[in-house]
Amino acid sequence: MFDGEVLRLDRTVNLEPGKRYAIAIETEVKTVTSQNAWDVLEEFAGTVEAPSDWAVEHDHYLYGTPKSNLENGQGVESRE
Repeated sequence: MFDGEVLRLDRTVNLEPGKRYAIAIETEVKTVTSQNAWDVLEEFAGTVEAPSDWAVEHDHYLYGTPKSNLENGQGVESRE
């Protein structure tokens, strides 16, 4: 890092005292990719191991409510 007067290295280097060195200075370029929420979600889609009834019984797995048994043809089919 250069503070305007002195160049300070981020890490130690093994240099021989009294010897001249050639130094190449480059600006660090950080690339930032901007993604919307859908792009981020798409990256993670299918990466989580979960029970086969995860989507139907999400309240049970997230909040501990009783299972609705919608997969077995029982329970409330629609809550309109």
